[in-house]
Amino acid sequence: MQTSWWSWTRAASWKPAPTRSCCPAAVSMPACTHCSAGSRERFRAGGRGRAAMNRILIVCTRQIGDVLLTTPLIRAARLRWPDATIDVAGFAGTLGMLRGNPDIHQLIESPPRLGWAGFRDLARRLWRRYDLALVTQPSDRAHLIAWLAAPVRSGVVPESSSSNWWKRRLLTHAVVSRGDLGTEHSVQEKLRLLEPWGVRGAAVAVVPPPGSDLPSALRDTLRPGAIVVHAPSMWPYKQWAPEKFRELVEALLARGHQVVLTGTGGARDQACIAPVRQAGAAPQLLDVSGLLDFNQLVTLLRGAALYIGPDTSVSHLAAATGVPVLAIFGPTNPQRWAPWPGGAQPVFFQRRALGQTVGNVTILQDSLPCVPCGRAGCEDHLESRSDCLIAITPQRVLAQALQLLSGPPAG
Repeated sequence: MQTSWWSWTRAASWKPAPTRSCCPAAVSMPACTHCSAGSRERFRAGGRGRAAMNRILIVCTRQIGDVLLTTPLIRAARLRWPDATIDVAGFAGTLGMLRGNPDIHQLIESPPRLGWAGFRDLARRLWRRYDLALVTQPSDRAHLIAWLAAPVRSGVVPESSSSNWWKRRLLTHAVVSRGDLGTEHSVQEKLRLLEPWGVRGAAVAVVPPPGSDLPSALRDTLRPGAIVVHAPSMWPYKQWAPEKFRELVEALLARGHQVVLTGTGGARDQACIAPVRQAGAAPQLLDVSGLLDFNQLVTLLRGAALYIGPDTSVSHLAAATGVPVLAIFGPTNPQRWAPWPGGAQPVFFQRRALGQTVGNVTILQDSLPCVPCGRAGCEDHLESRSDCLIAITPQRVLAQALQLLSGPPAG
């Protein structure tokens, strides 16, 4: 009979531990209201306080954009322990934005669905190889991977969840996340994982992958100061309509701007791009979807005058390169998930504003009273519509784009 990892954890008969008001370990740990009872003993036994951590594992089992937003945490860990080996564990196909990152030694990929046999193999591969594991999201799998990998674990847990009791039991230090109801950006939340080791409030930049050469055919036709437009979003509830992107691109082309369309070669991305590519023809409109890797995309973005896109991973990447970014947001809370501006700087977005600019990032939202709801659209599922995105017109996005193009360089 096949046994799931959840059944295996239940069989351990763990019991919830009471909380305590702080974790006054003998190594000057900062006071913390989120640590579970027993943190002091576990921290002493495995953490050795502020002593060097020779091997560190960052666990990020989420999507591409979330992975990129772990790079400030990775950089902060590198600055705290300059000689440490830092590895990152995540889903296969999601770690591409970390390739070439100078702070990372190894990327450890595993399929999104492991099964018992896959989990057993991963356990053999990771068992106690690390001194410290940092868990950047509250999923069950991420916390179990950290428990396998290291005796000292710092992780994110949700404010309220039926699984919190055993996750807190496994952690040396817990950071409580309010999710989309909170006011703390995901980047800042992740940095709090290092508070027990004296890292507080670091203004660390998101690190994009290194750029690489563009294909020669693109280099020959690309003009300086082109506008990059990324129409696809991973989920329909975050998708600004492709027909509206087409109207926007037609208006930009009519004003003499060269527009470059980006995206993957996947079926969803291509379905979103198909109406937009009908807005014009080469060389004024270039469609490079499916032709560039992340490193080449970085080079393209760094040479652009403006990037326009929805709430998606490429918008985070564009912000990190320093190009002026115009992001169209719907139900998502920008305080939590706005693209992090390029450069190391204090960042704070408002939860709700028709338009707001921080550094090189401008966010547009609608005025509906429910914005941002923090749900998966109006029907709260991945295929849902979002009325707040439907209400944003191409004319409004165009006006903001022209203003950014006429203003001083951002960043």
